[in-house]
Amino acid sequence: MVETPVKVALLGCGVVGGATASGLLTNAAAFAARAGAPLEIQSIVTLDPESVTDPTIPRTLLTTDPHAAIQGADIVVELLGGIEPARTAILEALHNGASVVTANKALLAEHGPELYAAAKNAGVDLFFEAAVGGAIPILRPLRESLAGDRVTRVMGIVNGTTNFVLDEMATSGGSLSLDAAVAQAQELGYAEADPTADIDGFDAAAKAAILASLAFHTPVSLSDVAREGIRSITTDDVAWATTTHHTIKLLAIAERTEQGISARVHPALVPNEHPLATVHGAFNAVWVEADAAGPLMVYGQGAGGTPTSSAVLGDIVTAARNRILGGAAPVETQRADLPILPAEAAESQFQIRLMVEDRPGVLAQVSGVLADHGISIDSVRQSAACHDAAGSGASVKDAESVGSATTHLLIATHHASEQAFAATLAEVSAQEPVREIVSCIRVLSM
Repeated sequence: MVETPVKVALLGCGVVGGATASGLLTNAAAFAARAGAPLEIQSIVTLDPESVTDPTIPRTLLTTDPHAAIQGADIVVELLGGIEPARTAILEALHNGASVVTANKALLAEHGPELYAAAKNAGVDLFFEAAVGGAIPILRPLRESLAGDRVTRVMGIVNGTTNFVLDEMATSGGSLSLDAAVAQAQELGYAEADPTADIDGFDAAAKAAILASLAFHTPVSLSDVAREGIRSITTDDVAWATTTHHTIKLLAIAERTEQGISARVHPALVPNEHPLATVHGAFNAVWVEADAAGPLMVYGQGAGGTPTSSAVLGDIVTAARNRILGGAAPVETQRADLPILPAEAAESQFQIRLMVEDRPGVLAQVSGVLADHGISIDSVRQSAACHDAAGSGASVKDAESVGSATTHLLIATHHASEQAFAATLAEVSAQEPVREIVSCIRVLSM
């Protein structure tokens, strides 16, 4: 073992930063053995030193000056969050020759290529395993383990808050609204006081950009990711998902096609037999499909100070070991330069729920509109109100013949582009017997 310590500067001492600092200090001997040298925290940056109450963290290490903390550090761990001052601090650390570990998904989604280039030019490491999926090891496998394979799709549940909310709505039997489930998540500490970043999909979109960039060796930024959150999901949507043997999940999806890369975040109906449908509570899971490896999935705790610090600490140990050995890990490969497809070019299956007049010919009229736009129907179901008259396995003819004033039609389509489907939906809405488009949710194909 090398006796000279590897000096570490921690920028941020919140939930994750505090757990990281405590882990390094209380398990110093174990980390020294793994890294090959002692890991010595030289400073910890916090905007409010009085808020740090962990007895394992000496107050002499605390400072409010990121610039001073970085000087002389071998490894800088950025856990401040946000764009600035995190970006400036990381670039300064890399310029000084320090390796950097970060969990800052927003920064990587906006400025990843700039940071990767700075690390490459300095010949040092830039690690960010904790930026996606908390404790789940997914980024290094994409960057290194699958570097010899051709990844075609990466998708997953990468936001624990929304997964908890949707899971609670599903397990409540349809009695818990979205707002009530969010309030419950806030009480348990799974959601912030302002849950916008989670509920509206911003957090998942940033992670989708990172996953796509690594999987397809092409810079993908946050602005390239089409985004739709879960704010419109109702208890009725959840109940219908159960009826059709699906579970609603907020998915981050990045796909490689012959035309280019598609990256998006949206709610999706996941078939109950798909492994992603079994991910409950605040847990995360990422599903990868590759030509040679086939399908792979990693699953675990996606948030929280201790789980996330596990990924941060792993990166610190790897960065320390590389510095001792005099090398650096493989850098991000951004050389494929595949085209980024516009949001409307992405393809999905869709499930539409319509309130229509209950009279003969309505389904034929709606089906004709879909056919005119080249969209074929996979299946049709009728509303619960019609089930009593025709049964849950009712045919199209049955659905049109039930004698009430209005009825629900649930139409599942085959794959169609977002552009074609949007045009179709507008024309369907304009049809005289269509009273309302109640909901429209994408369907994950097996």
